[in-house]
Formats: sequence, C-alpha cells, structure tokens
Amino acid sequence: MVDADRITGAAKELGGKVQGTVGDLTGSKRDSAEGRAREAQGAAENLYGQAKDSVRDAAEHVADTARDIGGRVRDTVGSLIGSDDVEDRARRAQGAAADTYDRAERSVRGAGREAYDRAEDAYENGGRYLRQGGREATDRIAEHPVAALLVAGLLGYGIGLLIHRRD
Repeated sequence: MVDADRITGAAKELGGKVQGTVGDLTGSKRDSAEGRAREAQGAAENLYGQAKDSVRDAAEHVADTARDIGGRVRDTVGSLIGSDDVEDRARRAQGAAADTYDRAERSVRGAGREAYDRAEDAYENGGRYLRQGGREATDRIAEHPVAALLVAGLLGYGIGLLIHRRD
C-alpha cells in the first residue's frame, strides 16, 4: 500500500512544475517562484511518504521473519517431543523465542514510530524554512529589482559559459 503523502507530494510537485513553467512563460515572477516552492514542497512530501513506506515495510519484514522462526521452533519442538527432558528444553526454547519475537517487534515498531516522528518533524521544518526563504527572496527582489535582475543575468551568463565549455 502506497502512503498518501507520496501521492499528494507527487501531485503538488507536478502542479508546482506546471505553475513555475507557466510563470516563466508569462513572465510572472510570482507564479514562477510560487511554482518552484510548491514543487520543492511536493518533492519533500513525496520523500516523506517514501520514508514512511520503507519503515513500514521493514517492520513487516522483521515481524514475518520472527513468525517464521517461531514456526520453525514450534515444528522442531513437535518433532522432539517424547523425552521429558527434551520436551522441557523445547518448551523453554519456545518461550524464549516468543519473548525474543515480542521484544524485536516492540523494538522495530518503536524505531518505526521514532523514524516517522523525525521524518514528520523534518518535513514540517523544511516546509516552514522553504516558505520563509521564499518570502525573504520575494521581499529582497521587491526591494531591489534592478540588483535582482543583474544577479539573475550574471547567473545565466555563468551557466551559459559552463555549458559552452562542455561542448
């Protein structure tokens, strides 16, 4: 099952690309900047959803492996039953395997929750910093449009030189 954040993130990323491209084509700096910010936010949300999927898949894999090991221990115990000593040891081993499984499952679930919480915090902080940076850039451009135009021209010229040298 794919996480909903992956789907909404991909949709926001695509919408941001479209808005940024439309802004570039129409000369709307606001649409262009908002589109790029929305695209970055969508990419971050998509990555966040991928991280949640990975943690969930890892937890399920560990749980499946632990169940498989428990089943093998149960089968081995069943084939050894007959001797009181072997039966007692097998029951203790089965109990130890069940305890180990429970501890491993709790540990994986705890790690998954912690990873989820950290990813959620990083996503929220990243979005906040992105919005703040976008506002700051917009404010600076509005205050000094000529300087911003010169910087953009110099960057374009530098990129053009780099591309030209590669050919």
